[in-house]
Amino acid sequence: MPINPVPIGKEAINQHSKNKIVEQQKEKNSMEFLISEPMYQFSDMVMDESLHSAIVDAISMFQYQDKVFVEWNLARVIKRPINLCINFYGESGTGKTMAANAVAYELGLRILRVNYADIESKYVGETSKNLVKMFDEAQKKNVLILFDEADALLSKRVTDMSSATDVSVNQTRSVLLTLLDSFKGIVIFTTNFISNYDSAFMRRIPYHIKFGLPQENTRIELLKHYLTDTVPNNILISDVAKRFEGISGCDIANATVIAALKTARMHGNIMQQSDFEDALENIIKSKKENQGKSVKVETKEVTEEFAMKQLGRKD
Repeated sequence: MPINPVPIGKEAINQHSKNKIVEQQKEKNSMEFLISEPMYQFSDMVMDESLHSAIVDAISMFQYQDKVFVEWNLARVIKRPINLCINFYGESGTGKTMAANAVAYELGLRILRVNYADIESKYVGETSKNLVKMFDEAQKKNVLILFDEADALLSKRVTDMSSATDVSVNQTRSVLLTLLDSFKGIVIFTTNFISNYDSAFMRRIPYHIKFGLPQENTRIELLKHYLTDTVPNNILISDVAKRFEGISGCDIANATVIAALKTARMHGNIMQQSDFEDALENIIKSKKENQGKSVKVETKEVTEEFAMKQLGRKD
């Protein structure tokens, strides 16, 4: 016997809408940020001496600002900074995130690591609130903020605002600029695309440190670092370092793992140079094929009413 459908009344519909709103509010309020101990220290890294020196110079501002601005009274002519912002930029796999971890370790701080996807909300208007919450959390717990792939957040603001979307994006950028001005801690940004940064962010970040691909002598040290004496191999390190230009430390680490796993799978006792070079060549090939491909950028539409509200205007 068929069941007669029961019509849904307005009260049921209204209650369903209220429940949905409550669920959304709980989801927005439950946002949490992961705080972790640093995974690396400078002794775990192989880098050019000039790069290491630049990083040490940057963090010295945090370590010695009392001496410089109070004891030497430089604050008389230059406003004393309340935070330390550093930007690590350069090609992928060159050790930017590792270095950020090493800085945190050196200063005895934990890390609040975030990328744009972590703070961007599917609810319109929540991204800026998430930023405020994140900085409050970092301030209370005295942790280093690490923005990975920061160009997604620090990109150039729109000057010819033709849509509400442009207004919303600019609002998020402005909120971040204000937060950086008042934050009393350390923020590290990493990016592969520094050219995308808005000039206002460039001015607020005193230290911009470039991570380049390692030169031959550094490649030798990286190969020695990853091909440890506990990994049996017949690899001629100087030969590989000379012939494989344009590889990063990450490439060498990945090739080491790939070749070691192949050796183990084939029940070999010694990693062969041919297997290691094949791994490097495949990595280089995939990187070349990835170059030049366009990146799709998605934006969120907002209502004109919302945009006016954010600007403090009623009409």
